[in-house]
Amino acid sequence: MTIRPITLGLTGSIGMGKSTVAAMFAEDGVPVFDADAAVHRLQGPGGAALAAIEAAFPGTTGDRGVDRALLREAVTADSGAFARLEAILHPAVAEMREAFLRANRDAPLVVLDVPLLFEAGGWEHVDRIAVVSAPAEVQRERVLARPGMTLARFEAILARQLPDSEKRARADFVIPTGVPTGETRAVVRDVIACLAGRVGG
Repeated sequence: MTIRPITLGLTGSIGMGKSTVAAMFAEDGVPVFDADAAVHRLQGPGGAALAAIEAAFPGTTGDRGVDRALLREAVTADSGAFARLEAILHPAVAEMREAFLRANRDAPLVVLDVPLLFEAGGWEHVDRIAVVSAPAEVQRERVLARPGMTLARFEAILARQLPDSEKRARADFVIPTGVPTGETRAVVRDVIACLAGRVGG
């Protein structure tokens, strides 16, 4: 019988503090696969997805990898473009995720940090789900403080994401971030203790 780690899918809408929570798991010794970081590597200088992206969206890549502004314009201008981009990136990210799981097969618990876990169907491939959540006003303030962010862009991003209330309803754990950091960390450690039978230190 093969023993494998418990896989915890970590997700949350934009501005909810998911990256902060993922870092807390990592600080307590839980291996974390960051799907966004994987995408950045695929799109960065020498990235494995550059040729396919350039073929699908000519003029959006260069020596420094993908020009995010140009790619965003190309995707926004074409209703079917987002699906074509996902078809390029998702298989490559899946390969990187499988390599991560093989490398950490002896760990009792691993975290798969996936922003669109519900929207892209990733929830079917994890054992448990944790949703990072904060009040809507906190989320809005965080996101609109980001460089280059506009209200229209924020609303467009939200429109592609499952509402926070639905994510929380489908989660095994809800990790709050609109509270003092110590409270968030305590919840993270409770999740680790529940799933892995230990508390990191």
